[in-house]
Amino acid sequence: MTGQPRAGSFGRFVNDAHRAGELVVQPRMGMADPARMRAGLAATRAAAATTVGTITLDSYTRVADWPAAAAALRHGSALNGYPIVTHDRATTRAVLAGIADDATFPVQVRHGSARPEAIVEALVAAGLSATEGGPVSYCLPYGRVPLHEAVDSWKRSCAILAAVADTGVEPHLETFGGCLMGQLCPPGMLVAVAILEGLFFVQHGLRSVSLSYAQQANHRQDVEAVHALRRLAGELLPGVDTHVVVYAYMGVYPRTVLGAERLLVRAARLAAGTGAARLIVKTAAEAHRIPTVAENVSALELAAATARATGPEADADSGSEVYDEARALVEAVLELDADLGRALLKAFRGGYLDVPFCLHPDNAGRSRSRLAPDGRLSWSRVGSMPLPPPRAHPEPRELNAAELLRCLSHVERSCDDAALEESLAIR
Repeated sequence: MTGQPRAGSFGRFVNDAHRAGELVVQPRMGMADPARMRAGLAATRAAAATTVGTITLDSYTRVADWPAAAAALRHGSALNGYPIVTHDRATTRAVLAGIADDATFPVQVRHGSARPEAIVEALVAAGLSATEGGPVSYCLPYGRVPLHEAVDSWKRSCAILAAVADTGVEPHLETFGGCLMGQLCPPGMLVAVAILEGLFFVQHGLRSVSLSYAQQANHRQDVEAVHALRRLAGELLPGVDTHVVVYAYMGVYPRTVLGAERLLVRAARLAAGTGAARLIVKTAAEAHRIPTVAENVSALELAAATARATGPEADADSGSEVYDEARALVEAVLELDADLGRALLKAFRGGYLDVPFCLHPDNAGRSRSRLAPDGRLSWSRVGSMPLPPPRAHPEPRELNAAELLRCLSHVERSCDDAALEESLAIR
């Protein structure tokens, strides 16, 4: 955590809570109906936890299909989020009135768009000042928008958001870079992309940014990764208001309630123990359906209670493999061009950044990862990335389809099996 943002900002709220010893917890929540969206925000604010609110947008809005979003609203069709561009400004302001407040309960818009200008314009018009994403992290995993178009769009979007500072509120932008593909991406890459997108945001006018990391399959490796992310933020983003946000596991979720709760508890311990300031939670319903507001509140409260009971996790030593990998990737990209947007394009074109199992046309696709039996992720192929060749490993060097599916369900199986053993022991 560095810098001191002005009063009335998402970043300041989170960092003030962090200084007070509280982990800020946040749901994934978005409903198309304004009354339901308002009720969800109100319940989040009233939870027995230090919370921030979320307005997650629908899939039509994510891809700028405004006619489809408008038609769904007219016909009462289900949407999987809040269509902030289609609802008028007055409607969204009414959703927020008396609930959202940058000093006591800030609200962040989450969307998934590679071309987010209209979304950023709509959230600013509604009086909001915090969102998330990035030119790489919201482009490569989610479609086929050319990376150069995403970079240009995110430059313009940063300018729109940064202009909010003229009103006396410090806008905030969170990079989704630490969540690339959700799983099976070695943490060195996740940390590197989070830092690079954070630098991109700062280069384009933002002064308050957060850096993400998605929980993976090995707790000790995750601890190492979050410490590496915080260390690199201190080295490369001095004087910028920053904090780290951890995401509860984003892959195939445990099917049992006990297994899901076990995984969330592990995420809360990871965040609190490594000095992260915020946690995006998941609920016990994730494997089956969209969770209710009550289930979201329950998850928020479980995570907050766990965090309060968690002590610090020991930092990795100076020889941290995750730190070394991330630093090598970041330095290689920064050497390509002083303009971060051009540097990112050159990095993917030359394979200096190469996301495993990502099918986007602008990704080289020459890297591969592997998952050890204990859940630790490593490279089996590094392609043209400036990383050492993978060490000899007893596991197969390449995953076939069956092995890939096994890896994707590793966390689900291990948490559900552990929960079953625990319940049988209690009986």
